[in-house]
Amino acid sequence: MATRKTPSGESANPGRDSNEFMDKLKQFVRTRGADYLRDHNISSVGIGYKQTGGKATRELSIQFTVGEKVVPELLEVLGTEEIPSSFIIDGVEVPTDVIQRKFEPEFRVVSEAATPARKNRIDPVVPGVSVANRTVSAGTIGCMVYDRVDGTPYILSNWHVLHGPLGRIGDEIVQPGPHDDNRVQLNYFGKLIRSHLGPAGDCAIASIEGRGFNPEILELGVKVEQLGEAELGDKVIKSGRTTAVTHGIVTRIHTIAKINYGAIVGEKLIGGFEIGPDENHPPENEEISMGGDSGSAWLFKSINGRPSNVMAGLHFAGEGPENPNEHAVACYARSVFEKLEIVLVPPPQPDPGQTQGRGYRLNFLGILVNLPKLGPAIRNDAFRLSSSEVIPYTHFSLAMSKSRRFASWVAWNIDGGNIKRVSRNGIPFVVDPRLPTAVQVGNDLYSGNRLDRGHIARRADLVWGTDAEARQANRDSFFFTNITPQMDNFNQGSLGGIWGKLEDAVFEEVDVDNLKVSVFGGPVFRSDDRVFRGVKIPREFYKIIAFMEGGALKSKAFLLTQNLDQLEVLDLNQFRVFQVTLVEVEQRTSLIFPNTLKAADAFAEQLETASEALSDRKPLDSLDEIKW
Repeated sequence: MATRKTPSGESANPGRDSNEFMDKLKQFVRTRGADYLRDHNISSVGIGYKQTGGKATRELSIQFTVGEKVVPELLEVLGTEEIPSSFIIDGVEVPTDVIQRKFEPEFRVVSEAATPARKNRIDPVVPGVSVANRTVSAGTIGCMVYDRVDGTPYILSNWHVLHGPLGRIGDEIVQPGPHDDNRVQLNYFGKLIRSHLGPAGDCAIASIEGRGFNPEILELGVKVEQLGEAELGDKVIKSGRTTAVTHGIVTRIHTIAKINYGAIVGEKLIGGFEIGPDENHPPENEEISMGGDSGSAWLFKSINGRPSNVMAGLHFAGEGPENPNEHAVACYARSVFEKLEIVLVPPPQPDPGQTQGRGYRLNFLGILVNLPKLGPAIRNDAFRLSSSEVIPYTHFSLAMSKSRRFASWVAWNIDGGNIKRVSRNGIPFVVDPRLPTAVQVGNDLYSGNRLDRGHIARRADLVWGTDAEARQANRDSFFFTNITPQMDNFNQGSLGGIWGKLEDAVFEEVDVDNLKVSVFGGPVFRSDDRVFRGVKIPREFYKIIAFMEGGALKSKAFLLTQNLDQLEVLDLNQFRVFQVTLVEVEQRTSLIFPNTLKAADAFAEQLETASEALSDRKPLDSLDEIKW
């Protein structure tokens, strides 16, 4: 639910601050503002009340802030150009206003002591306390939010707090930030999930692992329940890691600020609004914002002066120490929530007793097809999430090997008649925040070589169901738990390999009942697998396809042998794909598949002898050679 705020008082230029005219001013800033920000001396442009003698009037203006304000005769010496005295917007002359002010991102941490509770490791976690990427100093938790699709709880803060110039998706987040306590292993809090730095805001979210959380903001005693849109004159309040509770007044809206994030990132244009100090509630140290406050949530104040539950924006920068006045800037809350795909109230989820949309469904084919079990040799090697070796995702489940750090098996369902077209663009490969990084192989293995991040459960197989389910399955497929290293000419379907086409071949060659298929797949772990960058690289993979045909269960098993010599030489040999029996897969993997699945495998009967060695068989040269 969104709440629109309106400034109090009457305008000195009536009619010009109507909603229609305000929209014209917003459009002017959006379309022309960036052009002026190319000037090195201009730090922001927005809509504000024109100031006279240091006091705000009630006349709307296009308001510029500059790093240094000088007389016109010195503009050329400063290397800057004069800002026009007014603009004609929709036939109306609108004056400009120029103020000396420069903003900086507030990940700089000052030496002044903060309230100890805000700098300590706490459980349950609350908004208003210290947090950061382990490569950043310290910022503030703004509020608790939820994934728009699956309702996963996250914390909200800034990009430069949770991500930072050296960060990447999947990074470890610590609470408190390293500046406040450098014992980062002890203070592990979660993973960086999503982030954005640009016109929509400076924002990021992180998971919450191993700790509870309380959504009430520290010392404000309220939790964010609504989003609002700031307007001139609105009174706001925040709770930050460094300055604790501070009060402010919205002084400019629809502002584009030019922020320098350092040598690696450089200058970025960030949209938002500006907050000045509230003279009726001056801060103790004359600062409404200091280094470490970044990520705080600005809330609107109620008529009685108390904090409301309506969020105005996400604090991300304040004036540098050399600036004479004290102001801050914040991203618009609604823009941040849209960009990060988050909400304040978790969406309704299916009854936990039902499996719709979550995990592999045992009765997907109309009969019970159970998951594989880990044999005695590998049973103790499984990572257990909430005491279970089965880790569910949208439309698939898997079991992780702690020693090999890849999935032992992945099981997924394909609803061929309900596939959605969902883009993969912009979705990063990430570690699963529910699992320790020690049991997952991340991106370090794949950079700078020919290894692909190969999906075990194909992305295209998973994007079915409702639109929300398909989008979530699309994202879930990119967790590294569903990824194994595969040579590029094995994994890239455009190169003509048949391995990635097996599922499609079922629908083409068999009259599949209800167009539904269940698949099991994964790597074959061998003791003599080659070690690359400290990781044993599987050179064999298996896949088992189960479906109903004419009311009867059928299963087919396949094995792919990968030539890893290509990591060092350019002699490209084809990958060999064999049709095998489920029993042979069991022997190679130490997995135990359900008897119903093994009984449905007719290939064993088609072999001339059950003891025929795999090396004596002819590999598949085309899909036509598969015995369906």
